[in-house]
Amino acid sequence: MSEAIVYTDEPGLGVDEFIDVLLRSTLAERRPVDDRRRIVRMLEQADIRLCARDAKGLLVGVARSLTDFSYCCYLSDLAVDVAWQRHGIGKELIHRTHAIAGLDATLILLSAPKAMSYYPHIGLTRSERAFTIAHR
Repeated sequence: MSEAIVYTDEPGLGVDEFIDVLLRSTLAERRPVDDRRRIVRMLEQADIRLCARDAKGLLVGVARSLTDFSYCCYLSDLAVDVAWQRHGIGKELIHRTHAIAGLDATLILLSAPKAMSYYPHIGLTRSERAFTIAHR
């Protein structure tokens, strides 16, 4: 898998492609992939839908974010096809998302339990200051 990956922000990313890459990554376990209307809203309301595609155009990674392009950027979904993991795609999606949001913006990401060791490995700083109210 030494072929080049193309990264583009795709406001029109289709719901089927998005669900497909979530399923091919481990993120579908924690996303409402069976609720198509909710996934549609997730895509419509995102500010950044950064996609990674292989040479054939297959979506192999996505970073979906909400941001004000000034102060903060919440990287809500970072999904990379399991077959393409460990090729630097996730790290590149994070860095490009931050660049699009603005380097003055703080990038915020809530980690999946299995990925807790990944993020410090690629240079992110762990924060003990986050709070959440879980969805129903």
